[in-house]
Amino acid sequence: MQADFHYYATYCAAYLAGYSHKEALDLCYSAQMVDCCTKTFLKSINASIHAATSQTQAELVDMRSDVISLQDITRIWASFHFLPKDLYVKVPHSTRNYRNKYRLICGPNGSLVTDTIELAKGRSIQAAGIAMHVLADTWAHYNFAGTPSLVINNTDNNFSEIMEDGTIRPISFKHSPGASDDIEKGVFNSTVFNMGETNILNLGHGHAGHLPDYSYIRYKYMPAWDNYRECLKDNPSDYRKAFCQMIYAMKYLRGANEVFELNTYDEETIAPYEERIMSILTKRQEDASSDWKAFGEELSGQNIPDFDVNTHVASYKNALPEDRDTSFLGKFIIASLSQKSMITNKIYRSGNILAGFSVEYDKKGFGGIKDYLKLVKESMRQEA
Repeated sequence: MQADFHYYATYCAAYLAGYSHKEALDLCYSAQMVDCCTKTFLKSINASIHAATSQTQAELVDMRSDVISLQDITRIWASFHFLPKDLYVKVPHSTRNYRNKYRLICGPNGSLVTDTIELAKGRSIQAAGIAMHVLADTWAHYNFAGTPSLVINNTDNNFSEIMEDGTIRPISFKHSPGASDDIEKGVFNSTVFNMGETNILNLGHGHAGHLPDYSYIRYKYMPAWDNYRECLKDNPSDYRKAFCQMIYAMKYLRGANEVFELNTYDEETIAPYEERIMSILTKRQEDASSDWKAFGEELSGQNIPDFDVNTHVASYKNALPEDRDTSFLGKFIIASLSQKSMITNKIYRSGNILAGFSVEYDKKGFGGIKDYLKLVKESMRQEA
């Protein structure tokens, strides 16, 4: 997903869930910040790099392929963007190495979604925003894994789009970093094929380009993890469910609902806006930000400012060291460390070390960094 959904659509969902305009802005800002809180950004504000929730292309290119680096990548992408659906799924006739990678495949309505929502319950608005990013991405990144793996994330080159009238047309890919997709001609950017099992080009949905990020598209493709059998992805339906589930989850987080249950969607709240929402989700465009922004401003009657990653930087950097944890970014950093610590621990406890070693240390706040002690020691050794 992109800023159109993580920022503007999340604002709409938060407001419909009962949050005030100010609360909805803080929440959707935190949801979008997940895509921006990289080690580069954290270094620029003198914050802990272990709070990184994403990685820039430059950071990924500079990553090595040793075990420590691969675990670092997996901690970030599996915790925030490709939440595993089932860490204990049965994978017959497979090696342990393959099974561990297969079990990191992302999908909605897994037990880790419940864990993510429960972790945010009673905590900061920043924690709620992070949880909404994670939840939404389980729908967009369905069937891809947040660890570099050719045998899981690779796809056949045969993609086809299902048009509104039911006809099917082929999709073609180009490899031009930075170039725009041509959605009218069905030509999209994707990563270059690489035979290396753990090459960074085999992380997530790179081979499918931005197709998972566009709400309008319905397409068929053949993923490696399913032995290249045809798979249907219906983004309008999935994004609608993501939107309804976010409303339901946020009502729980703010105390309007007593429980959070999987496979439950707030259909009632969106009913008066169904046509408007579906018109946005099905509109053929690369970026739906302006449409979601207009809808959100109609709902609240308030202006929704464009996202600016530096909005809260000054207040964090100018705060006294003892006050930084209570600043906006300080609360975001604590929430991100908690989410990463929790997911890493769940993966490790399942017998899977692709995200590294972990201890249950979340109850002591920043002590959760102890989860990454091996990574810290390795980084110090490399810098020596």
